[in-house]
Amino acid sequence: MALTIAAARGARGEAAWVARGIPGILRALAACVALALVPAAPAAGSGSANQPAAAPSPAVGSGSAIQPAVAPSPATRAAGADSALPAELRARLRDLDPESLDAAAVRDVLARVPAPRILLFQGSVPLVTMTPVAEFLIAMGYPASQLVDPARGGYSRSSYADAARLAGEVAWHYERDGVRPVLIGHSQGGMIAIRVLHELAGGFRDELPVWDPASDVPATRTTIVDPLTGGERPVRGLSVAYAAALATGMLPRLMLGQWDMVRRLRQIPDSVDEFVGFILPFDPIAGTLDGGAPYAATGHARVRNVTLPASYRHVGLPDIAHLAADPVTRDWIEQFSPAAAPPSPDAASDTTNLLHAAVLWHDVKKHWCIEAQRLDAARVRLAGGF
Repeated sequence: MALTIAAARGARGEAAWVARGIPGILRALAACVALALVPAAPAAGSGSANQPAAAPSPAVGSGSAIQPAVAPSPATRAAGADSALPAELRARLRDLDPESLDAAAVRDVLARVPAPRILLFQGSVPLVTMTPVAEFLIAMGYPASQLVDPARGGYSRSSYADAARLAGEVAWHYERDGVRPVLIGHSQGGMIAIRVLHELAGGFRDELPVWDPASDVPATRTTIVDPLTGGERPVRGLSVAYAAALATGMLPRLMLGQWDMVRRLRQIPDSVDEFVGFILPFDPIAGTLDGGAPYAATGHARVRNVTLPASYRHVGLPDIAHLAADPVTRDWIEQFSPAAAPPSPDAASDTTNLLHAAVLWHDVKKHWCIEAQRLDAARVRLAGGF
């Protein structure tokens, strides 16, 4: 199973990018029209319940009234005000290598420390949801509470949501949890994840209000108290720990009139520490019949491109829950490293979607560890320790 990781490259100009993509777009157009508009049934046993697309949230600047939300005091929002981890747990957390975390590290250490909120965005057809991805992460040891959408319940979020609202929610979670959220999207869901990154980077507007997901209304403020420093800072300019996009193509952006994301779709700004783009070659829905253009960093974000096996199916990519239930594939995933993948598992096991499942779990637990280590260090520092 080949894993292709391309080094991040600088930003491209809009005209050059579109010009290079036009031939592949034209070749894929007919096939995409035929396939993209036909709802695909969820895989049997995948746990993918039909979820209606959520109603769009009021856009910032749309004229809807911004209702006040009570902000907690800086004292209660600073990491130093939270109870510190027990000395034994702190020592074990500090000793962890984020790049090499086994099942015991997840069970005995990470499960006892704060975990980032993970926002999972489904594609444009709500019959195919991200619920199996959440089920996979939970089975591997991730806390279910950090996967639920506080506003609407459930694990899978609509990709028709307002990205400015989501950026405000990212700030809300970070301010209260002390660990930065994670964004993962499939198909159009990958586009909305990338759009949130551009919102946080200031690509669409100068100010972003904090958004309380529980009441689903914006606050009257556009700043938060940074839990790692105790100082006030704007929502614009915040970053998330990790983001990933599964089979997100430019062709659907053109078909759906999402013109402002055509140039930005493959450009990853500095509002994320690490981004992974999963490219499915010869995918008529995403429009990657020519192999697909790679993602590239516009600055210092770490960007990796992972080419998935051509045997994978676009609509079936979120179906990974079964991989955590099979001891053989689960063990392979636990041993996986982007630097050196273990030998292929037993042929008797169902290895469908194994590659991106392994990459996602490696990266999610890695950033879970990094964020928890940052938060613990900040707690000690703000409490006057060293």
